[in-house]
Amino acid sequence: MTAAMELAPRRRVTILGSTGSVGSNTIDLIERNPDRFEVEALTANRNVDLLADQARRLKPRLAVVADPDCYWSLKDALAGTGIEVAAGADALVEAAARPAEWVMAAIVGACGLEPTLAAAERGAMVAFANKECLVSAGPLMMDRVRRRGATLLPVDSEHNAIYQVLDSKAKGSVEKLILTASGGPFRQADLATMTDVTPEQAVAHPTWDMGAKISVDSATMMNKGLEVIEASYLFGLPSERIDVLVHPQSVIHSLVAYVDGSVLAQLGMPDMRTPIAYTLAWPDRMETPCQRLDLGEVARLDFEPPDPVRFPALRLAREALVAGGGAPAVLNAANEVAVGAFLERRIGFLDIIRVVEATLAAIANRPLETLADVTDIDAQARRHAVNLL
Repeated sequence: MTAAMELAPRRRVTILGSTGSVGSNTIDLIERNPDRFEVEALTANRNVDLLADQARRLKPRLAVVADPDCYWSLKDALAGTGIEVAAGADALVEAAARPAEWVMAAIVGACGLEPTLAAAERGAMVAFANKECLVSAGPLMMDRVRRRGATLLPVDSEHNAIYQVLDSKAKGSVEKLILTASGGPFRQADLATMTDVTPEQAVAHPTWDMGAKISVDSATMMNKGLEVIEASYLFGLPSERIDVLVHPQSVIHSLVAYVDGSVLAQLGMPDMRTPIAYTLAWPDRMETPCQRLDLGEVARLDFEPPDPVRFPALRLAREALVAGGGAPAVLNAANEVAVGAFLERRIGFLDIIRVVEATLAAIANRPLETLADVTDIDAQARRHAVNLL
């Protein structure tokens, strides 16, 4: 290492959603490289114990809990540390607006939208693992990024893979994007079997370690539908030029096909620390403890098209993308409500998509020009989905 590299200033970072899977993996990488990073803020929803433990270890300037009822618990847990403590939705936005060069946007759900927009508003490097930012407010988010000169770095392994192999200087040469999907735990299950699926079975993902909501989305393949919408906004391609391919080994994370017949892919073992590290060190790279890919050991790579009958979520997502306006926001909001109800055992597994489809059919589509528009149609869709339950 050269003297110049040794003296390089540490990158100041903020982690929105530090207690979740992505946030915890981000912290793991930061703790392995303490000389490269300093932490401005950490936020969590209501997991005070883990947030306090992370804050004591990383010593951020600010720790925020989204649930105001948890404020005093966090305040007591961090007493004497000198760490500023705050709570509530406004405090999340304030954390995102603080002067960190790099912000991990890993708050699950639509509640992560406003903080992520706040980070983009000040031109930060925004590593986003929150699908809803682009699904619910894609045009608004991309406009904010362009106007403020922010850098949007995708953390989802699929979009991160495309970001790595897409020739940004020759986007006109791209024929299509190919998002890979593991197929989830029910890739080979019939509809009769899927009728009786339990939450425990749905969250048991075969290759990735993810939170409950994202794992259920993987099981219904709604996550891949949301990723198609994300990819369209992020890379500027229509639905018909974004394919989905089931690849159960989860070794090829996505591909880009070019007009000359070349297909470029990014490969690696299924470990979220790889795409997180790519964004954390961007535009450089950093070492990770991830298992190295040995293709000889993997031995085979399988591929198959997704089944539209057993996994209609992909169709719904594409229809919402083509419809534009508020349709993707409605899709996302109804899905969040339905997945939550399924995890609480209030509806069956196959009912998730039924609730989403019925909500999409019931809510009149309209253009979304402001964040208030997004918030309004999101709330309307949630109310309708709850009534359907």
